Amino acid sequence: MTDMHAGRRAAFIAAGLAAPLILITVLVATDFGPLLSFDVEVTESWSGAVADTGWADFFRVVAVVGAPWVVRVALLGVAISLALRRRIRPALWTLTVVLVTGPAWALLKWLMHRQRPDLLEQIGGWSFPSGHAAEIAAGMAVLVALTTRDVRRALVRRLLVGVWLAIAVLVGLDRIFVGAHYPSDVLGGWLLGALVVFATSAAFGVAGTDPAPPAERPLSTMPENFKTLAVILNPIKIDDPETFKTRVGVATRAAGWDEPLWFETTIDDAGSSMARAAVAAGSDVVVVAGGDGTVRVVCSEMAGTGVPVGVIPVGTGNLLARNLGIPLSRGQALDTVLRGQDRAIDVVRIEGDKLAPTRFVVMAGLGLDAAIMDGAPDALKARIGWSAYAVSAARHLRYPAVRVDISIDGAEPVRRRARTVVIGNVGSLQAGIPLLPDAEIDDGLLDVVVIAPRRMYGWVGVVWRVLARRRRTDDRLDRYTGRSVVMKAAHATPRQLDGDTVGAGTELRAEIEPGLLLVRVPR
Repeated sequence: MTDMHAGRRAAFIAAGLAAPLILITVLVATDFGPLLSFDVEVTESWSGAVADTGWADFFRVVAVVGAPWVVRVALLGVAISLALRRRIRPALWTLTVVLVTGPAWALLKWLMHRQRPDLLEQIGGWSFPSGHAAEIAAGMAVLVALTTRDVRRALVRRLLVGVWLAIAVLVGLDRIFVGAHYPSDVLGGWLLGALVVFATSAAFGVAGTDPAPPAERPLSTMPENFKTLAVILNPIKIDDPETFKTRVGVATRAAGWDEPLWFETTIDDAGSSMARAAVAAGSDVVVVAGGDGTVRVVCSEMAGTGVPVGVIPVGTGNLLARNLGIPLSRGQALDTVLRGQDRAIDVVRIEGDKLAPTRFVVMAGLGLDAAIMDGAPDALKARIGWSAYAVSAARHLRYPAVRVDISIDGAEPVRRRARTVVIGNVGSLQAGIPLLPDAEIDDGLLDVVVIAPRRMYGWVGVVWRVLARRRRTDDRLDRYTGRSVVMKAAHATPRQLDGDTVGAGTELRAEIEPGLLLVRVPR
């Protein structure tokens, strides 16, 4: 699945949570008769059925144990535990869920002003949505995501997920049995809590979760002959490199491969010599575990060798993985390396003034996009993921235009005043944004987009046209296609290759190299 499809799937999930929440909110706000009758009948029936029984005491205990403040304290404990293990991004995500969920349901209660059920034992406050239900849904959704991602044994993982879901259901239904809420209040709370978790997980880049670790696949999936796997690791991208190496080793041996060969990048060498050494060692697959920059350098060296490259994405953008449908979670990505299939893709040879000949596999750019990459510091990317690029983009919206001459396939240059010019081997950015909707990574063509809004408010129209996949082009948004591209700027301008800045310059010369690289992708 490409990142574009993943983005659409995320949009469908968000809509699947938001649409029923909006519908039930409207029905409650308009005092929809059938819903009100159902709410009253169920609440009176359920609360009456347990009144003066031992179950009434049980549900009162559940109400206390599942109180919003208890859930918040538990999630804070989870966030602290994650932070102590140097898992900063999941820790910040968990903390954000704590900070957002409470105000979200409190604001909706204040807006709705719905009275609670008219029963003898009553508590204060408004009824819709249920704060208990919203908090427990958010809390258990966080635990489900973390459990799915971190627990290696399938049986234990399934049991834990079942427990978290059962707790969410119990605490929600409890609000009806104690007569504190109507069923629609509980449903609204569940939907709101789940929506908060999904939206924040997408923003922090932790929405992807690992399925069953590859080590637990049946032995029948093992290859007949052992194979040699080389892993080129960027150690600064992994919180605990030794643990990572251990898990990869366990999975590869369980899948029938030899013990992996390990190479680590350095400040002076982002992977070139490591890739050459891996090929010289007779590796059947060379795996790169790093960000877009490390992936680019390794792929540049591997192009033309005939040895496939596997990608375990541990960076911020991970655009090659997103566009090839390679899973973003490490366990799934490793499974793809061990059991996937090889796909021949294009690479792009590029050079320019003060830029020695090299290659890229995703996108190269001149102007604003390079300034955005340069303005997103590593520390911020480590904390909030690819959202750091959005922060940097907001800071650079007033980035000045530059005069650029663009020549496609040796034709007469076209002159544009552009904020940014991007040469793409793929089409989608993070979240499936279709910057180059016609780009294919194996079509033997380069796609070029020229973005040039005249004023600040012009960005609104440009963004809308990109997201809506509008084919219309003009001097504010123009596109070209060809096998080679030459760009010449009027003055030195920031440049980037696959998200790494390569210094300011006036020229970029790019040429497609069709089908030169093999990459492991899912079957």
